[in-house]
Amino acid sequence: MTQTEKTQIEERIVDVLKTVYDPEIPVNIYDLGMIYKIDVSEEAAVDLDMTFTAPNCPAADFILEDVRTKVESVEGVKSANINLVFEPAWDQSMMSEEARVELGFD
Repeated sequence: MTQTEKTQIEERIVDVLKTVYDPEIPVNIYDLGMIYKIDVSEEAAVDLDMTFTAPNCPAADFILEDVRTKVESVEGVKSANINLVFEPAWDQSMMSEEARVELGFD
């Protein structure tokens, strides 16, 4: 797989991640800064690190399954491993400018 193909798959993954929302927050998880790593291997296996805004997120199972389902549906992806991590701890500085404006932080 070429670097261009990997980049295209990563871009499609970002696009689908922007359709995943925490039911309590009106901003997608990508713009919230909850995605720490997207790694596409030569075999088109995706290794994704993500976190939650709070470790005790009541929608955690729903969000994780939504991420897994959507990433695995991306054209070119053979498999997806979604890793839930809490280091570094999420904070508001990880949000995109659009998310900050949407949530009234700027």
